[in-house]
Amino acid sequence: MPPSTANRSSLGLLATVFAVFLTALQARTAAALQIQQAFASPSRTNNFVVDAVSRRVYLAAVNSLYQLNATLAREVETRTGPVLDNPLCHAPQLPQATCEHQKTLTDNHNKLLALDREQGVLLACGSVYQGFCELRSMDNVSRVAVKFPQDGATVFPSMLNIVANHEKASTVGLVFRSHGGAPRLLVGATYTGMGTEYFPKNHSKEDLRFENTPEIAIRSLNTKDLGRLFTYDINPSEDNVFKIKQEVKQKNKLNFVHAFVHKSYSYIAINNDANTGLKESQPNSILARICLDTDDPRRSAESRKLTESYIQMGIQCGSNGNIYNRLLSIYPVDISAQRAAGTEPYLFGVFARAGGQSAVCAFRVAAVEEMIRQGRRNCSSGPNSDVQVLDSVIQGSGAECERKGAIKLQEEQLNCGAAHLQHPLALRKPLRAPPIYEAPGLSSIAVDNVHNRTVVFLGTNWGRLRKLSLLANLSVANLWSLRLAANEPVHHIMTFDPSDHNYLYLMTTHHLLRVQVSVCGLYSSCSECVSAGDRVLIMCSSQDVGILINGSVPDLQGLQLECDYGMGITTNATVHLDYGTTQIQTCPLLPLHMYPTIPFGKARLILYFWKGLRGQMCNDVCVCVCVCVCVFAVEVYSCSAGNSNCSQCWGRQAQGHICVWSCVCRVLDCVCTGHGAGSAQSRCVDVQVEPLSGPLTGGTLLTVQGKNLGHSAAQINVSIGHVPCRILPQHYTVSVRLVCETGASWEQTSDHVTVSVAGNAAGVSKDIFSFVEPRLLEFTPRQGPLAGGTRLTIHGQFLDAGSTVNVEINRTQNCTVFMLSSDVIECVMPPAKPAIAENVSVCVVYDSQPCLSASPSFTFTYEKNPTISHIRPNRSFLSGGRSISVTGHGFNLVQSVRMEVSGVGQTICSCVSSTLIVCQSPAANQSQQAMAHFYLNEVLYRGEDVSPSGRGSDEDEDEEPHADAFHFEYVEDPQFYTANKEKLIKHHPGEPLILIINVSEWPSVLDLTLQEYSVTIGSDLCDITFHNEQLFHCTINRSLSASTGELPITVRVGHFRKVIAMVQMGGGSELAIVISIVVCCVLLLLCTVALVVYCTKSRRAERYWQKTLLQMEEMESQIRDEIRKGFAELQTDMTDLTKELNRTQGIPFLEYKQFVTRTFFPKMCSDYERRLVQPVYENNPLGPRALSETHPLLQDWQSSNRMRPNLEEGITLFSTLLNNKHFLVTFVHALEQQKDFAVRDRCSLASLLTIALHGKLEYYTSIMKELLVDLIDASASKNPKLMLRRTESVVEKMLTNWMSICMYSYLKETVGEPFFLLLCAIKQLINKGSIDAITGKARYTLNEEWLLRENIEAKPQNINVSFQGFGMDSVSVRVMNTDTICQVKDKILEAFYKNLPFSQWPREEDVDLEWFPEGRSSRILQDLDDTSVMEDGRKKLNTVFHYQIPDGASLAMSMKDKRENTLGRAKDLDTEKYVHLVITVVVECLLSDHQNKVLADIKQTNTLTASRHVVATLFTACLHLGQYCDVLCVSLCSLPLRFWVNILKNPQFVFDIDKTDHMDACLSVIAQAFIDACSLSDLQLGKDSPTNKLLYAKEIPEYKKRVQCYYKQIQEMAPLSEQEMNAHLAEESRRYRNEFNTNLAVMEVYKYAKRYRNQVVSALDSSPTARRTQLQHKFEQVIALVEDNIYECSSEA
Repeated sequence: MPPSTANRSSLGLLATVFAVFLTALQARTAAALQIQQAFASPSRTNNFVVDAVSRRVYLAAVNSLYQLNATLAREVETRTGPVLDNPLCHAPQLPQATCEHQKTLTDNHNKLLALDREQGVLLACGSVYQGFCELRSMDNVSRVAVKFPQDGATVFPSMLNIVANHEKASTVGLVFRSHGGAPRLLVGATYTGMGTEYFPKNHSKEDLRFENTPEIAIRSLNTKDLGRLFTYDINPSEDNVFKIKQEVKQKNKLNFVHAFVHKSYSYIAINNDANTGLKESQPNSILARICLDTDDPRRSAESRKLTESYIQMGIQCGSNGNIYNRLLSIYPVDISAQRAAGTEPYLFGVFARAGGQSAVCAFRVAAVEEMIRQGRRNCSSGPNSDVQVLDSVIQGSGAECERKGAIKLQEEQLNCGAAHLQHPLALRKPLRAPPIYEAPGLSSIAVDNVHNRTVVFLGTNWGRLRKLSLLANLSVANLWSLRLAANEPVHHIMTFDPSDHNYLYLMTTHHLLRVQVSVCGLYSSCSECVSAGDRVLIMCSSQDVGILINGSVPDLQGLQLECDYGMGITTNATVHLDYGTTQIQTCPLLPLHMYPTIPFGKARLILYFWKGLRGQMCNDVCVCVCVCVCVFAVEVYSCSAGNSNCSQCWGRQAQGHICVWSCVCRVLDCVCTGHGAGSAQSRCVDVQVEPLSGPLTGGTLLTVQGKNLGHSAAQINVSIGHVPCRILPQHYTVSVRLVCETGASWEQTSDHVTVSVAGNAAGVSKDIFSFVEPRLLEFTPRQGPLAGGTRLTIHGQFLDAGSTVNVEINRTQNCTVFMLSSDVIECVMPPAKPAIAENVSVCVVYDSQPCLSASPSFTFTYEKNPTISHIRPNRSFLSGGRSISVTGHGFNLVQSVRMEVSGVGQTICSCVSSTLIVCQSPAANQSQQAMAHFYLNEVLYRGEDVSPSGRGSDEDEDEEPHADAFHFEYVEDPQFYTANKEKLIKHHPGEPLILIINVSEWPSVLDLTLQEYSVTIGSDLCDITFHNEQLFHCTINRSLSASTGELPITVRVGHFRKVIAMVQMGGGSELAIVISIVVCCVLLLLCTVALVVYCTKSRRAERYWQKTLLQMEEMESQIRDEIRKGFAELQTDMTDLTKELNRTQGIPFLEYKQFVTRTFFPKMCSDYERRLVQPVYENNPLGPRALSETHPLLQDWQSSNRMRPNLEEGITLFSTLLNNKHFLVTFVHALEQQKDFAVRDRCSLASLLTIALHGKLEYYTSIMKELLVDLIDASASKNPKLMLRRTESVVEKMLTNWMSICMYSYLKETVGEPFFLLLCAIKQLINKGSIDAITGKARYTLNEEWLLRENIEAKPQNINVSFQGFGMDSVSVRVMNTDTICQVKDKILEAFYKNLPFSQWPREEDVDLEWFPEGRSSRILQDLDDTSVMEDGRKKLNTVFHYQIPDGASLAMSMKDKRENTLGRAKDLDTEKYVHLVITVVVECLLSDHQNKVLADIKQTNTLTASRHVVATLFTACLHLGQYCDVLCVSLCSLPLRFWVNILKNPQFVFDIDKTDHMDACLSVIAQAFIDACSLSDLQLGKDSPTNKLLYAKEIPEYKKRVQCYYKQIQEMAPLSEQEMNAHLAEESRRYRNEFNTNLAVMEVYKYAKRYRNQVVSALDSSPTARRTQLQHKFEQVIALVEDNIYECSSEA
């Protein structure tokens, strides 16, 4: 029947009661959560992953990797650690890396575990070796599937440093396939470099983790391309890194939580642990999204850039002060929500806040996607308050959003961004969600959608797994809990079995568990099914019986539900509240007068379920109910759960509940009723008691716990044998707990505790309670200080009897008991009270009975507090462990001592005597002043003996009071090294070993004593003797424990330990023989020399000859050494040069148009070079790039606004005239006849004509031929030998330009490589030695005039340089210690930009170089600063040696904000004011001019040898010109002079390089050798000939033969037809069409026509052909058109 109005009015109350019930419902252990399998790991677990195909489980733990089957049985185990490592060392897989830091055994913590089934590999990455990754076989994890790196392969640190290299730093990652099917690895790792808490606390500034390791990177995982494995520069066009700028890393401490894929996006959950953030800082919890190139057809050839699509937003759980701000775990899932017809993707997360509170929140993925799209719309519209650009990212596009005009963003651009849009982005407003469930200690989450119902699984920090059933509105419907093994915290990642979601894999600290989360199909009866799931809850109200059907029960829609009250009375249930599968149904109660006398029976609820669920069919499920007539009472009761308690039901009446029915319950196999009692009923009372013993005097409070302990205290009787126990009603809990006070016993006895309930049911405890008599036998110690803290130990019998045990002092104070057993009591004495005597009594009180004492009684004596006079020493080194002697008196009263240094730490001390305590200093992180406090018997020492009793010291009042804290200082650790700082000391067995060891720092400050030092060689201890404070001797007069190998020399001072050198053991007899032979030879040589000297004294001439001979021998020795050094350097130089120039890097050839402009207009080219002294830079992710200048002839020609329209018509008409052969020849001759038409004008006109006629090279060639014939005719009457040797006519320049055009391809394809190799060889060999920055002279050169003759001591050294602010790896640069800072900058820039054209290099004036010296602050290096020294009145430029930069030092280069004009280039400095290596004045040398010349020749020979074979290759390539260079036979003579010499001396015409003055001088020597080889006359050389001529004298005859052979081959070649020549020229014209601005070239030619207008008109007028074709008229027409339509045309060409 429908409910009445009253019933409906109570329905709201019923719903409210249900909500209160669900919130207050406590977790119950349910059979639906069962641990099926478990695997225990002896070491701490890190990660696990499940293979969906093989169902294998891979578990990574500290130092171990396990391969398990589906039931967690072990298949394979392999060890991954510990290994020898140091966080300051490169990975050993980096072959070129060395490390000076000591390596120790380091645990390997797994940071990333991922599967790639297609390649059959398991990716396992650990914290050792800077975060190194291995690829192991999925079938056997003990086998490495892919060895990386391969032997001999090129490896960079960025390929090895993949994950976080610290135990507590986070790493997430996932494997995906790009759109081409290539495997990729996405990794997010916390930065662990310098400035973080993860970086080692040492005193070095080097960060071998490298600051350029990105926070997020996409790396290659293709095992078929091992050369690019783990690289993130997969394509030059890709940007696959997300890196925070170094200067803001402290404000962006990213802690990664989880990474997962949804659709084609990768989501990364992050926490920002920084205390303060930048302007783009979001809430602590961040959700970032990156678009992945999976199956996206948008880009078939170009991959998507990471930073283009990166966008992040804050996610916040809670609001209005109830905010959980830190994300712990996140889980993506598709669920059936209330608002959606089907399933909808959600993100469930566990959040926490301070205090351990946590909550679960759910976010719609659709809301996330819409916020991202709206954010990109807002950013494309200009600056916006809701979105901003992340300017803290190196790869970002700017600092703020920019308006993109009227561009409408496409769907793909809204989702994934684009290159022209601002990126990466951050949304300022977080996405918020209300908490679904709140509870303390949550740590992980997993969610499943079962039959359109949402089930949430939560792990906790104290080892619990909770199961939540959610309603459609995401509120909690029900909850279960399971206790896991060992109460260990649950890892934040949980995953379902891929093949069966009824099983959940989770990981705790030392266990991996497989938990069955649903067992509905395993029950044999309906009662078992219902009892296991607690699916039906019966709730009572005053009007209706409410039935709550929660989400864990199948949908009952359309099924019949009725309540059967028995006696043939049933009512139909009515649905009042329906949330999807969650329903509240009620059955109306009968009026009270209709209730008959209730017989013994039960109420029955009949549910008709559907059929077919796992083969089970539930037809009749019985649930016992207790219906209470009460307005606000809510009763939850289920007898079928097995824990029902009849007394609890009976107790309702005692609590004021008026029950309509008699309470009837079925409890296991016994029935408890209010009528009668049987023998079987005694088992219903289950009793447990505590404590199990008490004193004979009684008074013990006995606690009884169990079931069915009655429903009121008046019903209960308790006895122990014949001794009664009085019930205390105030401590009674209905049915489950009671407390009674035992009576006195006349004798020691033991018996069970008997509990009777209303005289009907009785329970007997399993345990026996004993009445005993405690006895005190002895106690220690018997005295202690007035301040208290003495640990008192009392021995006796039955000391733990009773419920309470107290130790009283003088019956006024308590001694705090901290350990109690049957025979020992331990307690801590309180401080003495002022009013008590020094001797106090000690007794024990049991259960508030009279105090029990011993016979004779215990007496404790308070004595004067100990005092501390001073501590020696009061300084310690940072490593700690130094013995600190604490002197004073009264220490015999001290049982424990603890020394605490404020801000540092604490250590446990030991008492040596009554006046001496010895402590070890704790280790500190930095030098500091601190205070040392002492805890005597765990009581803080407070100085002068002022006891609580007021009794002062008996000593003289004038004595200085003792301090309560002592000053303590920490200084740097001492540094030890051997006398000569050698790292390897050779020693022969059997001989005494004496070592001299120096102490470099803090010896006098620390006042180290002889006993504090310990030196061992291997395992042998040295005998130490002091020489002074900074030097001591270590002596071993016995044989060492090892006779071979190397033994470490280890110095120990406290906890400080350092290996300063190694002792190499070796044989002694062979060395003694060798030494004897050498000594004999030396003695024999000395005797011979003495005899010769004695004989030579007889004659003066012989003495002079002997002196000369010695000088020659000295010269020869010097020459021999120079040659030996040169030979050794040459061997390495050529090898280095070959490696440096490989074909993959490419040669910086100039493009054709740049080659032409530099060759045709060399003067203008040099002008543009001067402009590049102050270039403009563009931003680039890999470093700054200089913007090159553009030649005017390469720009588009645009007429000025002042020009009139007829100008273009005039220029077009003039261009037509230039294409008239007769006009052009007449025009050129007319201009050449003018005296003021200089050589420069002739060259300029020729080059302009070449540009103007470049599109018609066949016509240009015919003009050149005709002009060349005229030149030959004109030169025949003069001196024909001088023809074509100098550029004195237009046609000679035209011929040179024509050759440049024809030879460009051959020059680039054939000659370019040996020519570039020659330039590299010259530059590299020059840089091998010292170079004077001011004079430009060098130790190694080809030009004698540029030779640095002084013998400057220079040593090479390597430095490590990083380019700050750009994503480039650090490089090692070889410099000389004599290099100036500018020279060092040039070498560094060359190392960073060696693969780029020189025009894109930054200039050394635009960069700063910063050095990070060890233990000191960084400094900017400059050529001149305050530290520069004066030498002979000149200021000396600073060098590497001046700054004392060590080998392997770490430097950083950065771009200057603004160029400083304080110092120009070094070569332009005034030599009278500045000096580098040599002073430019004439000085007399000790050697003769001839000797200087010899040594100079030797240095030149070093360079010559290295460049000789390169010159030979270049010479051969230059002679093979191609098939089109013999058209004009006369041009063959000009070939070497007009073309190749010009190219050899001007390599900047061909390559984009920097040609220095020194290189120009060396190229002049090679060019001269080339000219001499092409000369017909023989080269006459003598001893006085210039060195530059002598260098290639040996090779020139061979070169002459090649020249003769070349001309002979030209002579024998078949003539080239005119058609073939024209075809080739036409092809060349077509290839480079539209490369130049021909209109501008024609305009510049017109300037010459205008300048010599009258002379041109006169020449045309005198030519009959010109008059016949009216060329004069057309020329005048051009003049009229142009001059009438232009004010003045100007150009830079």
